[in-house]
Amino acid sequence: MSSGSLKTETRHAHIVGDIRARIVEGAWPPGFQLPVETELAERYGVSRMTMNKALAQLAREGFLVRRKKIGTQVAQPRAQSMVMAIADIRDEVRASGREHRFRLRERRARFATDGDAAFLGQEIGGQEVVWLEGLHLADERPFCLETRLINPGIAGEAATQDFADLAPGAWLLQTIPWSSARHRVRAVNAGAAEAKALDLAVGEACLEIVRSTHVASDWVTAVRLLYPGNGHQLVADFGPEAQEASAGSQA
Repeated sequence: MSSGSLKTETRHAHIVGDIRARIVEGAWPPGFQLPVETELAERYGVSRMTMNKALAQLAREGFLVRRKKIGTQVAQPRAQSMVMAIADIRDEVRASGREHRFRLRERRARFATDGDAAFLGQEIGGQEVVWLEGLHLADERPFCLETRLINPGIAGEAATQDFADLAPGAWLLQTIPWSSARHRVRAVNAGAAEAKALDLAVGEACLEIVRSTHVASDWVTAVRLLYPGNGHQLVADFGPEAQEASAGSQA
């Protein structure tokens, strides 16, 4: 490696370490807007290319969020969801030190479609359903896009609830018993409408959780939760007995 390359690498490491320290120590708090790339490059005495590579590394590590037209900001703390638990999104937001609010975007009372049946994972042709779409906010920033089906035969009041004080999931947890649930988790890319709702670029990586709950043989709800991928992670705590039970069920 030439001395010039080594010098560039040393500057790169210095910039990454310095900015990382500012964030960890709280000098640059979550949401802090960094100066533009050219200004930062001038401050650190490096080329714009070197500065860009340093910021890109910090973004990959989860310290920064970079978006066109908005610039570079310090990332919010990553919220966590329990993989197997049915969590209240309000608690997820509060656990990251932010204020939660839910905004109901649309509600329809209608008959089930083939798409609803596929979403729920069982035949419900012709049955009445309540369809909701809403946005969870953290400090007034998009946190999670929620799309939900509710069985009005089990939760009839869902058709008239304003969900101003309690989001649909929290309301259901407090109101309706459930006996079984099924989760599906995967990575997806945001479509145009989803990207607009979550203030993301079209095609940006997202975390999708699809869940259905039942009480005895009746379905209660099915929900799709879509989180920006750079601000969310899943956590699971389990012991050897859980591993043995899982192995047994797959035998």
